This record gives sequence, C-alpha cells and structure tokens, in this order.
Amino acid sequence: MNQTLWLEIELKSDAAFSRGDGAVGEVDADVQHDLNGLPYLSGKTLKGLLSATCADVLDAFKQSSIKNIAEWQKSAARVFGKPGSLSSESGRLHVGDARLPDDLREAINQQVQAGDLTRLDVLETLTSIRRQTAMNPESGAPLDESLRSIRVILRKTIFTARLDFIAALDGKVIDAGEHARDLALLAACAKTLRRAGAHRNRGLGKIKVALYTGDPANQEKPDTETLFATLRAEVK
Repeated sequence: MNQTLWLEIELKSDAAFSRGDGAVGEVDADVQHDLNGLPYLSGKTLKGLLSATCADVLDAFKQSSIKNIAEWQKSAARVFGKPGSLSSESGRLHVGDARLPDDLREAINQQVQAGDLTRLDVLETLTSIRRQTAMNPESGAPLDESLRSIRVILRKTIFTARLDFIAALDGKVIDAGEHARDLALLAACAKTLRRAGAHRNRGLGKIKVALYTGDPANQEKPDTETLFATLRAEVK
C-alpha cells in the first residue's frame, strides 16, 4: 500500500550538514543551503543515514538472537534496497529533503524576494561559524596554517522530510503484514538515529528523530512508538 509519513529532526546540538566545500572568503566547510540561504539536509543523505542505522539495528538483532531475523532482513531490503542496487531497485522508501517548516520558509522567501533580506542575512541568522586548529602534540602550540572554519546550524532548529512508501516492489504488491513490518523497522531506525552531519565525534550533530503519519504541524505527538509496536511485540 502507498503511504506518506513525515520525519521530524530536532537538533539537540549545533550540526554541520556539510555540502563538502566552503564559500570563498567565508568558511572552509559550508552547510547545505538553498539559493535563499535556508539550510537543509538532502533526501539522499538522509536515506543514507537511515540505511546505515538500519544495518546497526539488524546487527543488534543478530546479537540478541531475535526471532524471525530473516523476515527483518527482507524488510530492510524492501525499504532501503540492496547494497549496490540500481536506482530503480533502491527500495520502496522515497525520502525527500529535510527542510525548515513551510511557514518559516515562505516568510523568509518573501522577504528575500522583496529585497529585505539577502542570502547571507538568512544564513547568518540560522547558523554560526566554529573555528578550530590542529595542535602540536608535543608543545601544545597550534600548528601553522591549520586554522579551519566550519559553519554549523544552530541547535533547536527543526527540519521535516516527507517519506513516501510505494505500494509495489518488483511487480509485487506489499501486503498489510509486510507493510506493518516495514514501518516498524523504519521506526526502529528513527529511534536509533542520534547523530548526523560532520564532526559528530566533536559534539556536533546530536539529533532527535520522530515519525508522524500526518503533517507534524497538525499533530500533538509523533507516531514513532505506535509504528514500532510490531517490532516491540517480537522483541518481548
């Protein structure tokens, strides 16, 4: 069955969703942002994070000798595809970019178009710049020409991404039981995903992830635990 979910990411610490390069004269490593300076996390990157987390979840299942491990492995292949597969075999989960709330983006885009704000104004409001340098392990002095700057998105920022499950895979319609299992596995990945972006070993990129069956702006609480119920029942 087709189903649309929403994944919400709340930054619990500053995060560096790096685009892999810097801006000349500004920083050595910049964050992903659109033409109006609004930071985001690409759907491709987000799906990669969820897929990597899924591998950790399956490994934990093996160590815990959870029953029906083969069924959960099949579920992972359905959701994320098989490693090295073609784009047409990339699984039934399609992940959109994680962006700031619609109303905030719309308000900022209008101000940029009106000339009241520039791309850099927007970027500097939502981000900060961290500077670091390599140190000489013997003297403790900073190494020459080692100063680097990295832009980070400020903590407490919230991003939302649309997740679409397609109803059929390889010509086979996904039945209700398989779909419930796929949703439960995705919920386990959401509960397990705690870090994202660069410099995670330096305190950056701590996140809290939640799943919603509708627009988070219209729901009082997430559906992560409800979706996780199928897996929880087997673990018990």
